[in-house]
Amino acid sequence: MADTGEGKKEEADYKTFHTFPLIRHTDMPEEMRVEAVELCVTACEKYTTNNESAAKMIKEMMDKKFGSSWHVVIGEGFGFEITHEVKNLLYMFFGGSLAVCVWKCS
Repeated sequence: MADTGEGKKEEADYKTFHTFPLIRHTDMPEEMRVEAVELCVTACEKYTTNNESAAKMIKEMMDKKFGSSWHVVIGEGFGFEITHEVKNLLYMFFGGSLAVCVWKCS
């Protein structure tokens, strides 16, 4: 290994390349989706090391803005099967491998 600095530089470039939100599935109306994605990005950037606080922030803001009974899961490497209200689901990735699932069920 002649130059280990180059490998670290390439890895850092790769990580910064995937910091945009990637929506995997949603059935939300356009306006709600845009607000939810912005809220998720803000919370994940604010609480980079504490997913529980980020999820709590997202849930509280969604409850205030769109009515109660919102649920949020944030993490890496999890699976899920949920029942949700129609037009109230968002599943996205942020920062590469951090998954965010937001849904409403009452």
